[in-house]
Amino acid sequence: MKWWFFYVLQSQKDTNLFYKGSTDNLDRRITQHNDGRVQSTKAYRPLTLVYFEAYRTEGAARLREKRVKESGSISTPLIRRIKQSLGE
Repeated sequence: MKWWFFYVLQSQKDTNLFYKGSTDNLDRRITQHNDGRVQSTKAYRPLTLVYFEAYRTEGAARLREKRVKESGSISTPLIRRIKQSLGE
């Protein structure tokens, strides 16, 4: 079975920056981000995976990404919870 992931990366250069995305291969995608192959995160490297959720379909993972990015009422509590778990 193939899994899809919604994920959150934190910049180690600017620890207040969190990038949200989705992929079917977390290892590959994190490597792409840290190698500078993703334009939107290139300037904020290195990045660390700080959160992810697994989904059975691409559509579900992409919908979660879209909803988190569009809604502060979802994104703000999620980032707050991530920061708390990191001890920030």
